[in-house]
Amino acid sequence: MPRIIGTDIPGKKRLIISLTYIFGVGSKIAEELVGKLGLDPNMRAHNLSEDEISRINGLLQTEYTVEGDLRREVQGNIKRLISIGSYRGSRHKNGLPTRGQRTKCNARQRKGKRKTVAGKKKAA
Repeated sequence: MPRIIGTDIPGKKRLIISLTYIFGVGSKIAEELVGKLGLDPNMRAHNLSEDEISRINGLLQTEYTVEGDLRREVQGNIKRLISIGSYRGSRHKNGLPTRGQRTKCNARQRKGKRKTVAGKKKAA
């Protein structure tokens, strides 16, 4: 399993597919990376040499926002929405859907704060 920017990518899959396991790299960016570096897109990831892995690392760090930096940026954006008191920020704070989805019959997984449900009394 090659390790790129702190993420283990699957070695048995094609290079373009395995690059998408990195947070912030989709299929389009993966194709751009392979094209810029002149690598074979059908090559398996475990066939990458150390030099090729370091070139991929360098290009990702200089030209794209991925992994830890992107996660921090997204969390910062959410904190900003909460701090300015916007509607979307309040929905994030309460753990509800932010983009207008209904919550009566959907969004069951994360609908509001946890509520304890009174259970049956144990018969002793």
